[in-house]
Amino acid sequence: MKRRRKKTAVKILLVEDEVGIATMIRRGLEGANHTVEVAHDGQIGLQMAEEETYHLVILDVMLPGRDGWSVCETLRAQRNRVPILMLTARDSVRDKVRGLDAGADDYLPKPFDFQELLARVRALLRRDKIHRTSLIKIADLQIDTLQRRVTRGGNEIKLSHREYDLLEALAAHEGQVLTREAIQERVWMNEEAYSNTVNVYIGMLRKKVDADHKIKLIQTVHGTGYTLRVPDPLVTEPISEATS
Repeated sequence: MKRRRKKTAVKILLVEDEVGIATMIRRGLEGANHTVEVAHDGQIGLQMAEEETYHLVILDVMLPGRDGWSVCETLRAQRNRVPILMLTARDSVRDKVRGLDAGADDYLPKPFDFQELLARVRALLRRDKIHRTSLIKIADLQIDTLQRRVTRGGNEIKLSHREYDLLEALAAHEGQVLTREAIQERVWMNEEAYSNTVNVYIGMLRKKVDADHKIKLIQTVHGTGYTLRVPDPLVTEPISEATS
């Protein structure tokens, strides 16, 4: 009789200084069979993330010791790619953009419904698991990151070196909005590159990846940046696939 393999528990770091909220989130996540460790201070949370391996970090912004933006930026500077969900009462577009630029993978403003938080946790964990492989699949788009080969609907798409880098950056952060500034830094390795350069390359990429397909994957989030994802007909946020 074969023994069933014991599933590795998902280990989550929660950095939240409000004890009541932290307790509610921890209990809910533990009820979903996740292991949760809690830090009530930004500096302590950063040290825990540096010393331990987590599958996900849920990070508040307004923290004693060190704010969430600084914690996120420091982890990314250390090339720590753990998925980060920023959880904060600051829900302005400017604050959201700052969080994404810091390297966060998702951003959920307070107050929130716990079921939405749980859904976002599942999505980030699923995305991270998929993108740890050499093959990224989004709808009928496939990206072989080892061979730098791209196909859609089984047909190979020829891309320039820069076009491929841009597509992989968007695909590796599926569903996450990347600002023009973040793209300039991650793809061009230059924060001072002209923002129009990003627009031009997005337009070129759309012609090769989306033009002959009914489902448009590369989308513009007005006032923020770009995202690559399968369109959700229920989403009401201002997204456009036609403009860059």
